[in-house]
Amino acid sequence: MTNQPVATERTWVGPSAPERLNILHNTRSVAIVGMSDKLARASYFVSTYLLSSSPYRVYFINPILAEKGKKVLGQEVYASLEDLPEAPDVVDVFRRHDDLPGVAEEAVRVGAKTLWLQLGSWNEEAAAVAEKGGLNVVMDRCIKIEHARFHGGLHLAGFNTGVISSKRQRTA
Repeated sequence: MTNQPVATERTWVGPSAPERLNILHNTRSVAIVGMSDKLARASYFVSTYLLSSSPYRVYFINPILAEKGKKVLGQEVYASLEDLPEAPDVVDVFRRHDDLPGVAEEAVRVGAKTLWLQLGSWNEEAAAVAEKGGLNVVMDRCIKIEHARFHGGLHLAGFNTGVISSKRQRTA
């Protein structure tokens, strides 16, 4: 038996593409909750992109790394959202399914504007908590991919080959 959440019907409807673009356009700071110092983790990859290809102030949240005084990508790691020097506009979450409602509650408490759950993360309880607290919610989408899609940067991850075709490309 695994600890995977039981699949339920999705009833929550997220923001449209223009609404997501508006969220990103109005964002000045992003907190990455569940930041890892491991290069192969999605949080590390997304953070690298945001630091190099976006105008956002990016903050890292990981209580274990913060306790050890570790820096990631040359930046301080904070133990919680409450420790940040400002309320983040977007709280981008890389945490287990069961942790998401608690992160949503903390995001509301600190005055964040948007709760963003990464690809594969869908938690309607967390969405309800965030929306009740006045936050925008985006679920099951990657902020890196969305930012790159809206700002012409998909090539940075190898997605934009410059070829539009339904046929498989030949390799030499």
